[in-house]
Amino acid sequence: MTILFVQTGGTIDKDYPENDNNHGYYFEIGEPSFYARWKELTLIFSYRVMTVLRKDSLDMTESDRTLIKHAVSAVKEERIVITHGTDTIHKTAKVLSTIKDKTIILTGSRVPEKFYDSEADFNLGMAIAGAQVLKHGIYIALYGLLTPWDQFNNK
Repeated sequence: MTILFVQTGGTIDKDYPENDNNHGYYFEIGEPSFYARWKELTLIFSYRVMTVLRKDSLDMTESDRTLIKHAVSAVKEERIVITHGTDTIHKTAKVLSTIKDKTIILTGSRVPEKFYDSEADFNLGMAIAGAQVLKHGIYIALYGLLTPWDQFNNK
């Protein structure tokens, strides 16, 4: 089994590079955040990585969500983890909900993965576990909850 990791942006991948022009107050979405952790781990599953977008989820449009849907529909992998912003994760999940032949887990974090107190690693770990064992469907893995997308309540 190969898990496809799809980067779409969101806080999980944010970085706040400091330079003379921004003093660290401006963010950018860089490389997929999970690369940093994977260098420290011995993974015994195969995976592939694909970047579709690098946007804050509040800036995502319906066209962006359709692009994500087309991208994951077109790949051969049936097990997919999508990193995404938490503010509109449910909107993208709804767009993906018509995909029936894949197990897709959307995850993200409220704090960038680069910060020591981020929950990103925990959320990503839940998503990886879910991708391996859950039946086909669309799920959200955030804050200790891994559930079908239409049962996720972020309140």
